[in-house]
Amino acid sequence: METITAEQMHDVAVGGAVMGTGGGGDPYIGKLMAMQSIRKNAPVALIDVDELNDDDLVACAAMMGAPTVMLEKLPRGDEIVTAYTKLGEFMGQPITAVMCAECGGLNSTTPFIVAAEMGLPLVDGDGMGRAYPELQMVSFTMHGISATPMVMSDDKGNSVLLDTVDNKWTERLARSATVEMGGSALIAMYSMNGATAKQSLIRGTISLCKKIGETLRKARLDNRNPVEALRTLLGAFELFEAKVTDVERRTEGGFARGTATLKGIDRYSAHTFEIDFQNVFLIARRDAEAIVSTPDLITLLDIDTGEPVTTESLRFGLRVVGLGIPSDPKWRTSEGLKLVGPQYFGYDIEFTPIEERPL
Repeated sequence: METITAEQMHDVAVGGAVMGTGGGGDPYIGKLMAMQSIRKNAPVALIDVDELNDDDLVACAAMMGAPTVMLEKLPRGDEIVTAYTKLGEFMGQPITAVMCAECGGLNSTTPFIVAAEMGLPLVDGDGMGRAYPELQMVSFTMHGISATPMVMSDDKGNSVLLDTVDNKWTERLARSATVEMGGSALIAMYSMNGATAKQSLIRGTISLCKKIGETLRKARLDNRNPVEALRTLLGAFELFEAKVTDVERRTEGGFARGTATLKGIDRYSAHTFEIDFQNVFLIARRDAEAIVSTPDLITLLDIDTGEPVTTESLRFGLRVVGLGIPSDPKWRTSEGLKLVGPQYFGYDIEFTPIEERPL
């Protein structure tokens, strides 16, 4: 067991933004909310999933919606605790630990709010090993675990309880409700017992987020290259160094969708790059040819500071380094690729692991 303090939330949030592949919501907002909750209550106990009893009841806490909406529509503060409390009441059994649905952006910090406010431990792991844009895109789905019963709460005091036939229907109905709730909502879902969590969780990702944040911060303090320090830590591949020349962005159907165009600089100056996103970066192209795609991670870092760049913060003139990071092996299976592979998102390409692509 490890204890996470308010001061350590900065490292967790930065690491979550790196693993979020551009999505998961603005980590700054989630960091501030989590720090406030921890300072008001107590540090959060981060536990290994094997510390759970097999009959413990655990559930995921997250925020749902378009990241661009979250920049202007801040949570009231108590929505996620409301959702979690109502889910426990519906289940008729006390929830004994909190889990993270995705270790990306704001959603790497949201579970800390619930844990601090309710005095519960947080399990070190998540359902994605990164961020994905849709609710069914979790390792739990591959293990036959239902997302429902699921509770959604908004900043107006509304709550919605969903009970669906499968996780894809959960995504469809919850996305519609999220749009009506103003483009974002706080959710509690994927309740399961401890034995099931041990089989289905992608382990160690919250502590990895903290390690990523620590690595970037210490590299800057030691006057080392923060991008290189991170690349070494994650076994990442450098995709490019480039300047953003155009961003086509729109919010539709509860997602932030679009394409960023970048012009290579320095040794990449002869090339043009494009990145498509749906909340998260899905595919990167060099001179119109794919060089990395989902489920492998595409992360953009500020070329000078190593700070991660989210889809909503992309802007003209920003100079970035693009990194490709191998995904968890679960996502590279045929079952994983059906959920999150390039063809699911409409790209007519076969997935090729980044380590097998010429870069």
